[in-house]
Amino acid sequence: MKGITSQHTVEHYENFPVGSFLLPKQYRPAVAVVYHVARYADDLADEGHASASERLAALDECSAELQRIERGEMALTARFQALAPVVQRYQIPLQLFEDLFSAFRQDVVKNRYQNFGEVIDYCRRSANPVGRILLHIFDQTDARQLALSDGICSALQLVNFWQDVAIDWQKDRVYLPQDDLLRFAVTEQDLANGIATPAFKQLMHFQCDRTRRMLRAGSPLGVQLPGRVGLEIRTIVLAADRVLSKIQTAQYDVFNARPTLSRGDWPAILWQALKTGITKKTAK
Repeated sequence: MKGITSQHTVEHYENFPVGSFLLPKQYRPAVAVVYHVARYADDLADEGHASASERLAALDECSAELQRIERGEMALTARFQALAPVVQRYQIPLQLFEDLFSAFRQDVVKNRYQNFGEVIDYCRRSANPVGRILLHIFDQTDARQLALSDGICSALQLVNFWQDVAIDWQKDRVYLPQDDLLRFAVTEQDLANGIATPAFKQLMHFQCDRTRRMLRAGSPLGVQLPGRVGLEIRTIVLAADRVLSKIQTAQYDVFNARPTLSRGDWPAILWQALKTGITKKTAK
């Protein structure tokens, strides 16, 4: 399809790289397979110049590939052929991938969210399945761990939304809840003007504070999971917290510069993640 076929080559800046060198080697191939499937499907919704109908058709084909895997048939494409043994080995529910695809379809057809509940429902499908898939690969899937993972993943998605307000506006997407815009007297014209007004700053302070509380509520997962798996989770949580701090330091002006992590941020993040793990062991 026009605008679809080349999308797997798109390069992405990642705030929170999943499957990094921190993970034990035995997990990395499976995590990489999952990442490439999820990223490919996400790009179908976001990248290139395809029409909405072409994007939805391409995402439907992703769902068809899942159905082939579920029936025990050979998938038609290499990325889903690689996914099939990963799903089987780690007993990953295919519904988690379908939830992702449903969120990506929603991005094609929905560009405003009435309230925070609608945003969180999107996060439940766009982000939380990734954490749950990883926990299946790590064989750490009790109810408490899944709930903590959901909190972290939803917060990570929200961090992306708040740093990408300007970028999403260019795509005619507004993830800031409409009722919060009204509450803080921020209009969509304010977003179009690209000016961090006092009202916009108050709105963003509210969103970032709520997101940070969600992130920290889920953070115990990073000390519950063992070894380098826990270290990776702690690193991701600390990275997200630092992005929120950068948004705050920029006085919530995400229009003139997108707050991102630089190479120089990572040593301090990793050191803090290591210290947290050492403190956990000492406390035992």
